[in-house]
Amino acid sequence: MGDEQDKYNRVDNPIEVEQLLGALSDADGAWIRLERDDAEPQPVLVAEQRPGEVLVLDIGAVREIAGELRRGQAFRVLGRAGERLLRTEPMVAEAVREEGGRVYCDCPYPVALGVLQRREAFRARLRPGMEVGVVVRSADAAGSVHGDLRDLSLGGCQVALPLSSGTRLRDASSPLEMELCFPNGTRFIIAAQTTRFNTDIRRHAMFVGFRFEAPSAEQERLLWQFVREIEREVARLDGTLAGTVQPSPLLTPPPGAEPPVGWRAALVHPTPMARRLARVAGYLDAQALELQHGGDVDPAQLSRHADLLLTLLDEDREAVLFATRCMHREPMPVRHGLAVAAHLVDLMGGPRVTPALRKAVAAAAMVHDLGKVLLPAELLAATTLDAPARARLAEHVGLLAERLGRCRWLAPSVVTAVIGQINERLDGSGYPAGARADALGELARAAAVVDAVEAMRRARADRPALSLAEIYRTLLRPDSPFDPNWVRRHLRHFGALPVGALVRYAGDHLAWVQRLDDARRPIQVELTDRIVAPETLTGEILRGPALARLGAVVEECPVDA
Repeated sequence: MGDEQDKYNRVDNPIEVEQLLGALSDADGAWIRLERDDAEPQPVLVAEQRPGEVLVLDIGAVREIAGELRRGQAFRVLGRAGERLLRTEPMVAEAVREEGGRVYCDCPYPVALGVLQRREAFRARLRPGMEVGVVVRSADAAGSVHGDLRDLSLGGCQVALPLSSGTRLRDASSPLEMELCFPNGTRFIIAAQTTRFNTDIRRHAMFVGFRFEAPSAEQERLLWQFVREIEREVARLDGTLAGTVQPSPLLTPPPGAEPPVGWRAALVHPTPMARRLARVAGYLDAQALELQHGGDVDPAQLSRHADLLLTLLDEDREAVLFATRCMHREPMPVRHGLAVAAHLVDLMGGPRVTPALRKAVAAAAMVHDLGKVLLPAELLAATTLDAPARARLAEHVGLLAERLGRCRWLAPSVVTAVIGQINERLDGSGYPAGARADALGELARAAAVVDAVEAMRRARADRPALSLAEIYRTLLRPDSPFDPNWVRRHLRHFGALPVGALVRYAGDHLAWVQRLDDARRPIQVELTDRIVAPETLTGEILRGPALARLGAVVEECPVDA
């Protein structure tokens, strides 16, 4: 650290300090790093600065560190102003407080800042919709590891990898060969070495830092070109570039092209439709990461992927419904959002549903649960919740609503019904507003039923996955807070043994339901020998007379898929 310390210039002019701190007020401009060896920078917002008095940080996205800050843990505030990296001296919080559902840290106002002007330290962070695949190869390991580029600098990069792939790199010899694969077909190969491994259990991912090894002058030139192109595209998407700016050619795939490499492109999917639906899952995962970094929901990318989901449903609705049961590798808010979106759009279909309404419903349902990525992991994993914890959980609705401001194409009524009221109940027992039946329209009532069914089909910290029979019995109880008309419509529309159910036949055969007849009875199944989420389906597909030979269905086998 001593060598690094020397590279920072001290700026103590009060006016310049104020100007530099003002540059950190952008949504993704500031970070906090606790002064301990294992700490990584965490995104925060500069909420207010009163020169000479206090610097106020909004730490709502990383509120899990509030306890350490209250106990006097020292930290630095980091950030970026153009190509300059900024950092404060170590400081201790004066106060950590909650106000209006947000968490704030009051800091001593810095009398000086460390400023580093170094191109190789400047990291360009990719946003949702900017897909750059990475292939990492090792001389002593069979095969290669595929991941997604998360940020890039002249000196190195960060890559998102599946947990299993990231672990393989720990034991690989260095240097590694890294290939960056840009959407327009550009390939760039460079030697690299791993520097850090950060595990994200909720995302089933590992974020691996790499340092480039002895890049040539030509490689440095190309890297800086890539960094500037990424930053230019970010500015275009954020609307911060004046005038009409064309999309980056480097980051624009040819029409109809699929990403050739990347995390999800390298995975084996149970069905062709699951592979295509993984594109939407990848967007939602990237959007969740963007929210954790303090960003907003990207309106263009949300629109694009809502269109993609609707296109897939129009092509083969049953294949999509089955594919939503194949997303078990995805974080829960992603796979749940996909399942709710597909089933809600399918349930709400009809001549009175306009294309614009259908798209808005799909989009709102896809992201409705993403606010949970801004809550502490321990809260989501709790087996019991007291009143304060339940109130804290309800905050995810408002946290997401705050990030939807740029999505002006989304009808406010749909946002209210599908995002704001999907957790409300007819008897007023829901959240966040405790709205009762007279305040809930048909879309909100339908969304609540679909959301509940999909949630109960999956295991939770306090219970296993439930069968459809158990779910419908629960939702149709006389004291149920769900609209019985929509529960019955859901049952009639999807059937008692819907697409995606795992069933056991009289001869003890297990099979996945893949298609239903007009009477909502299974007409096509695929045999399996395991009661686990669909991974690689290689069983025999049975239809018609061959299916009849299996006999009657004995039971549904709940699976956390």
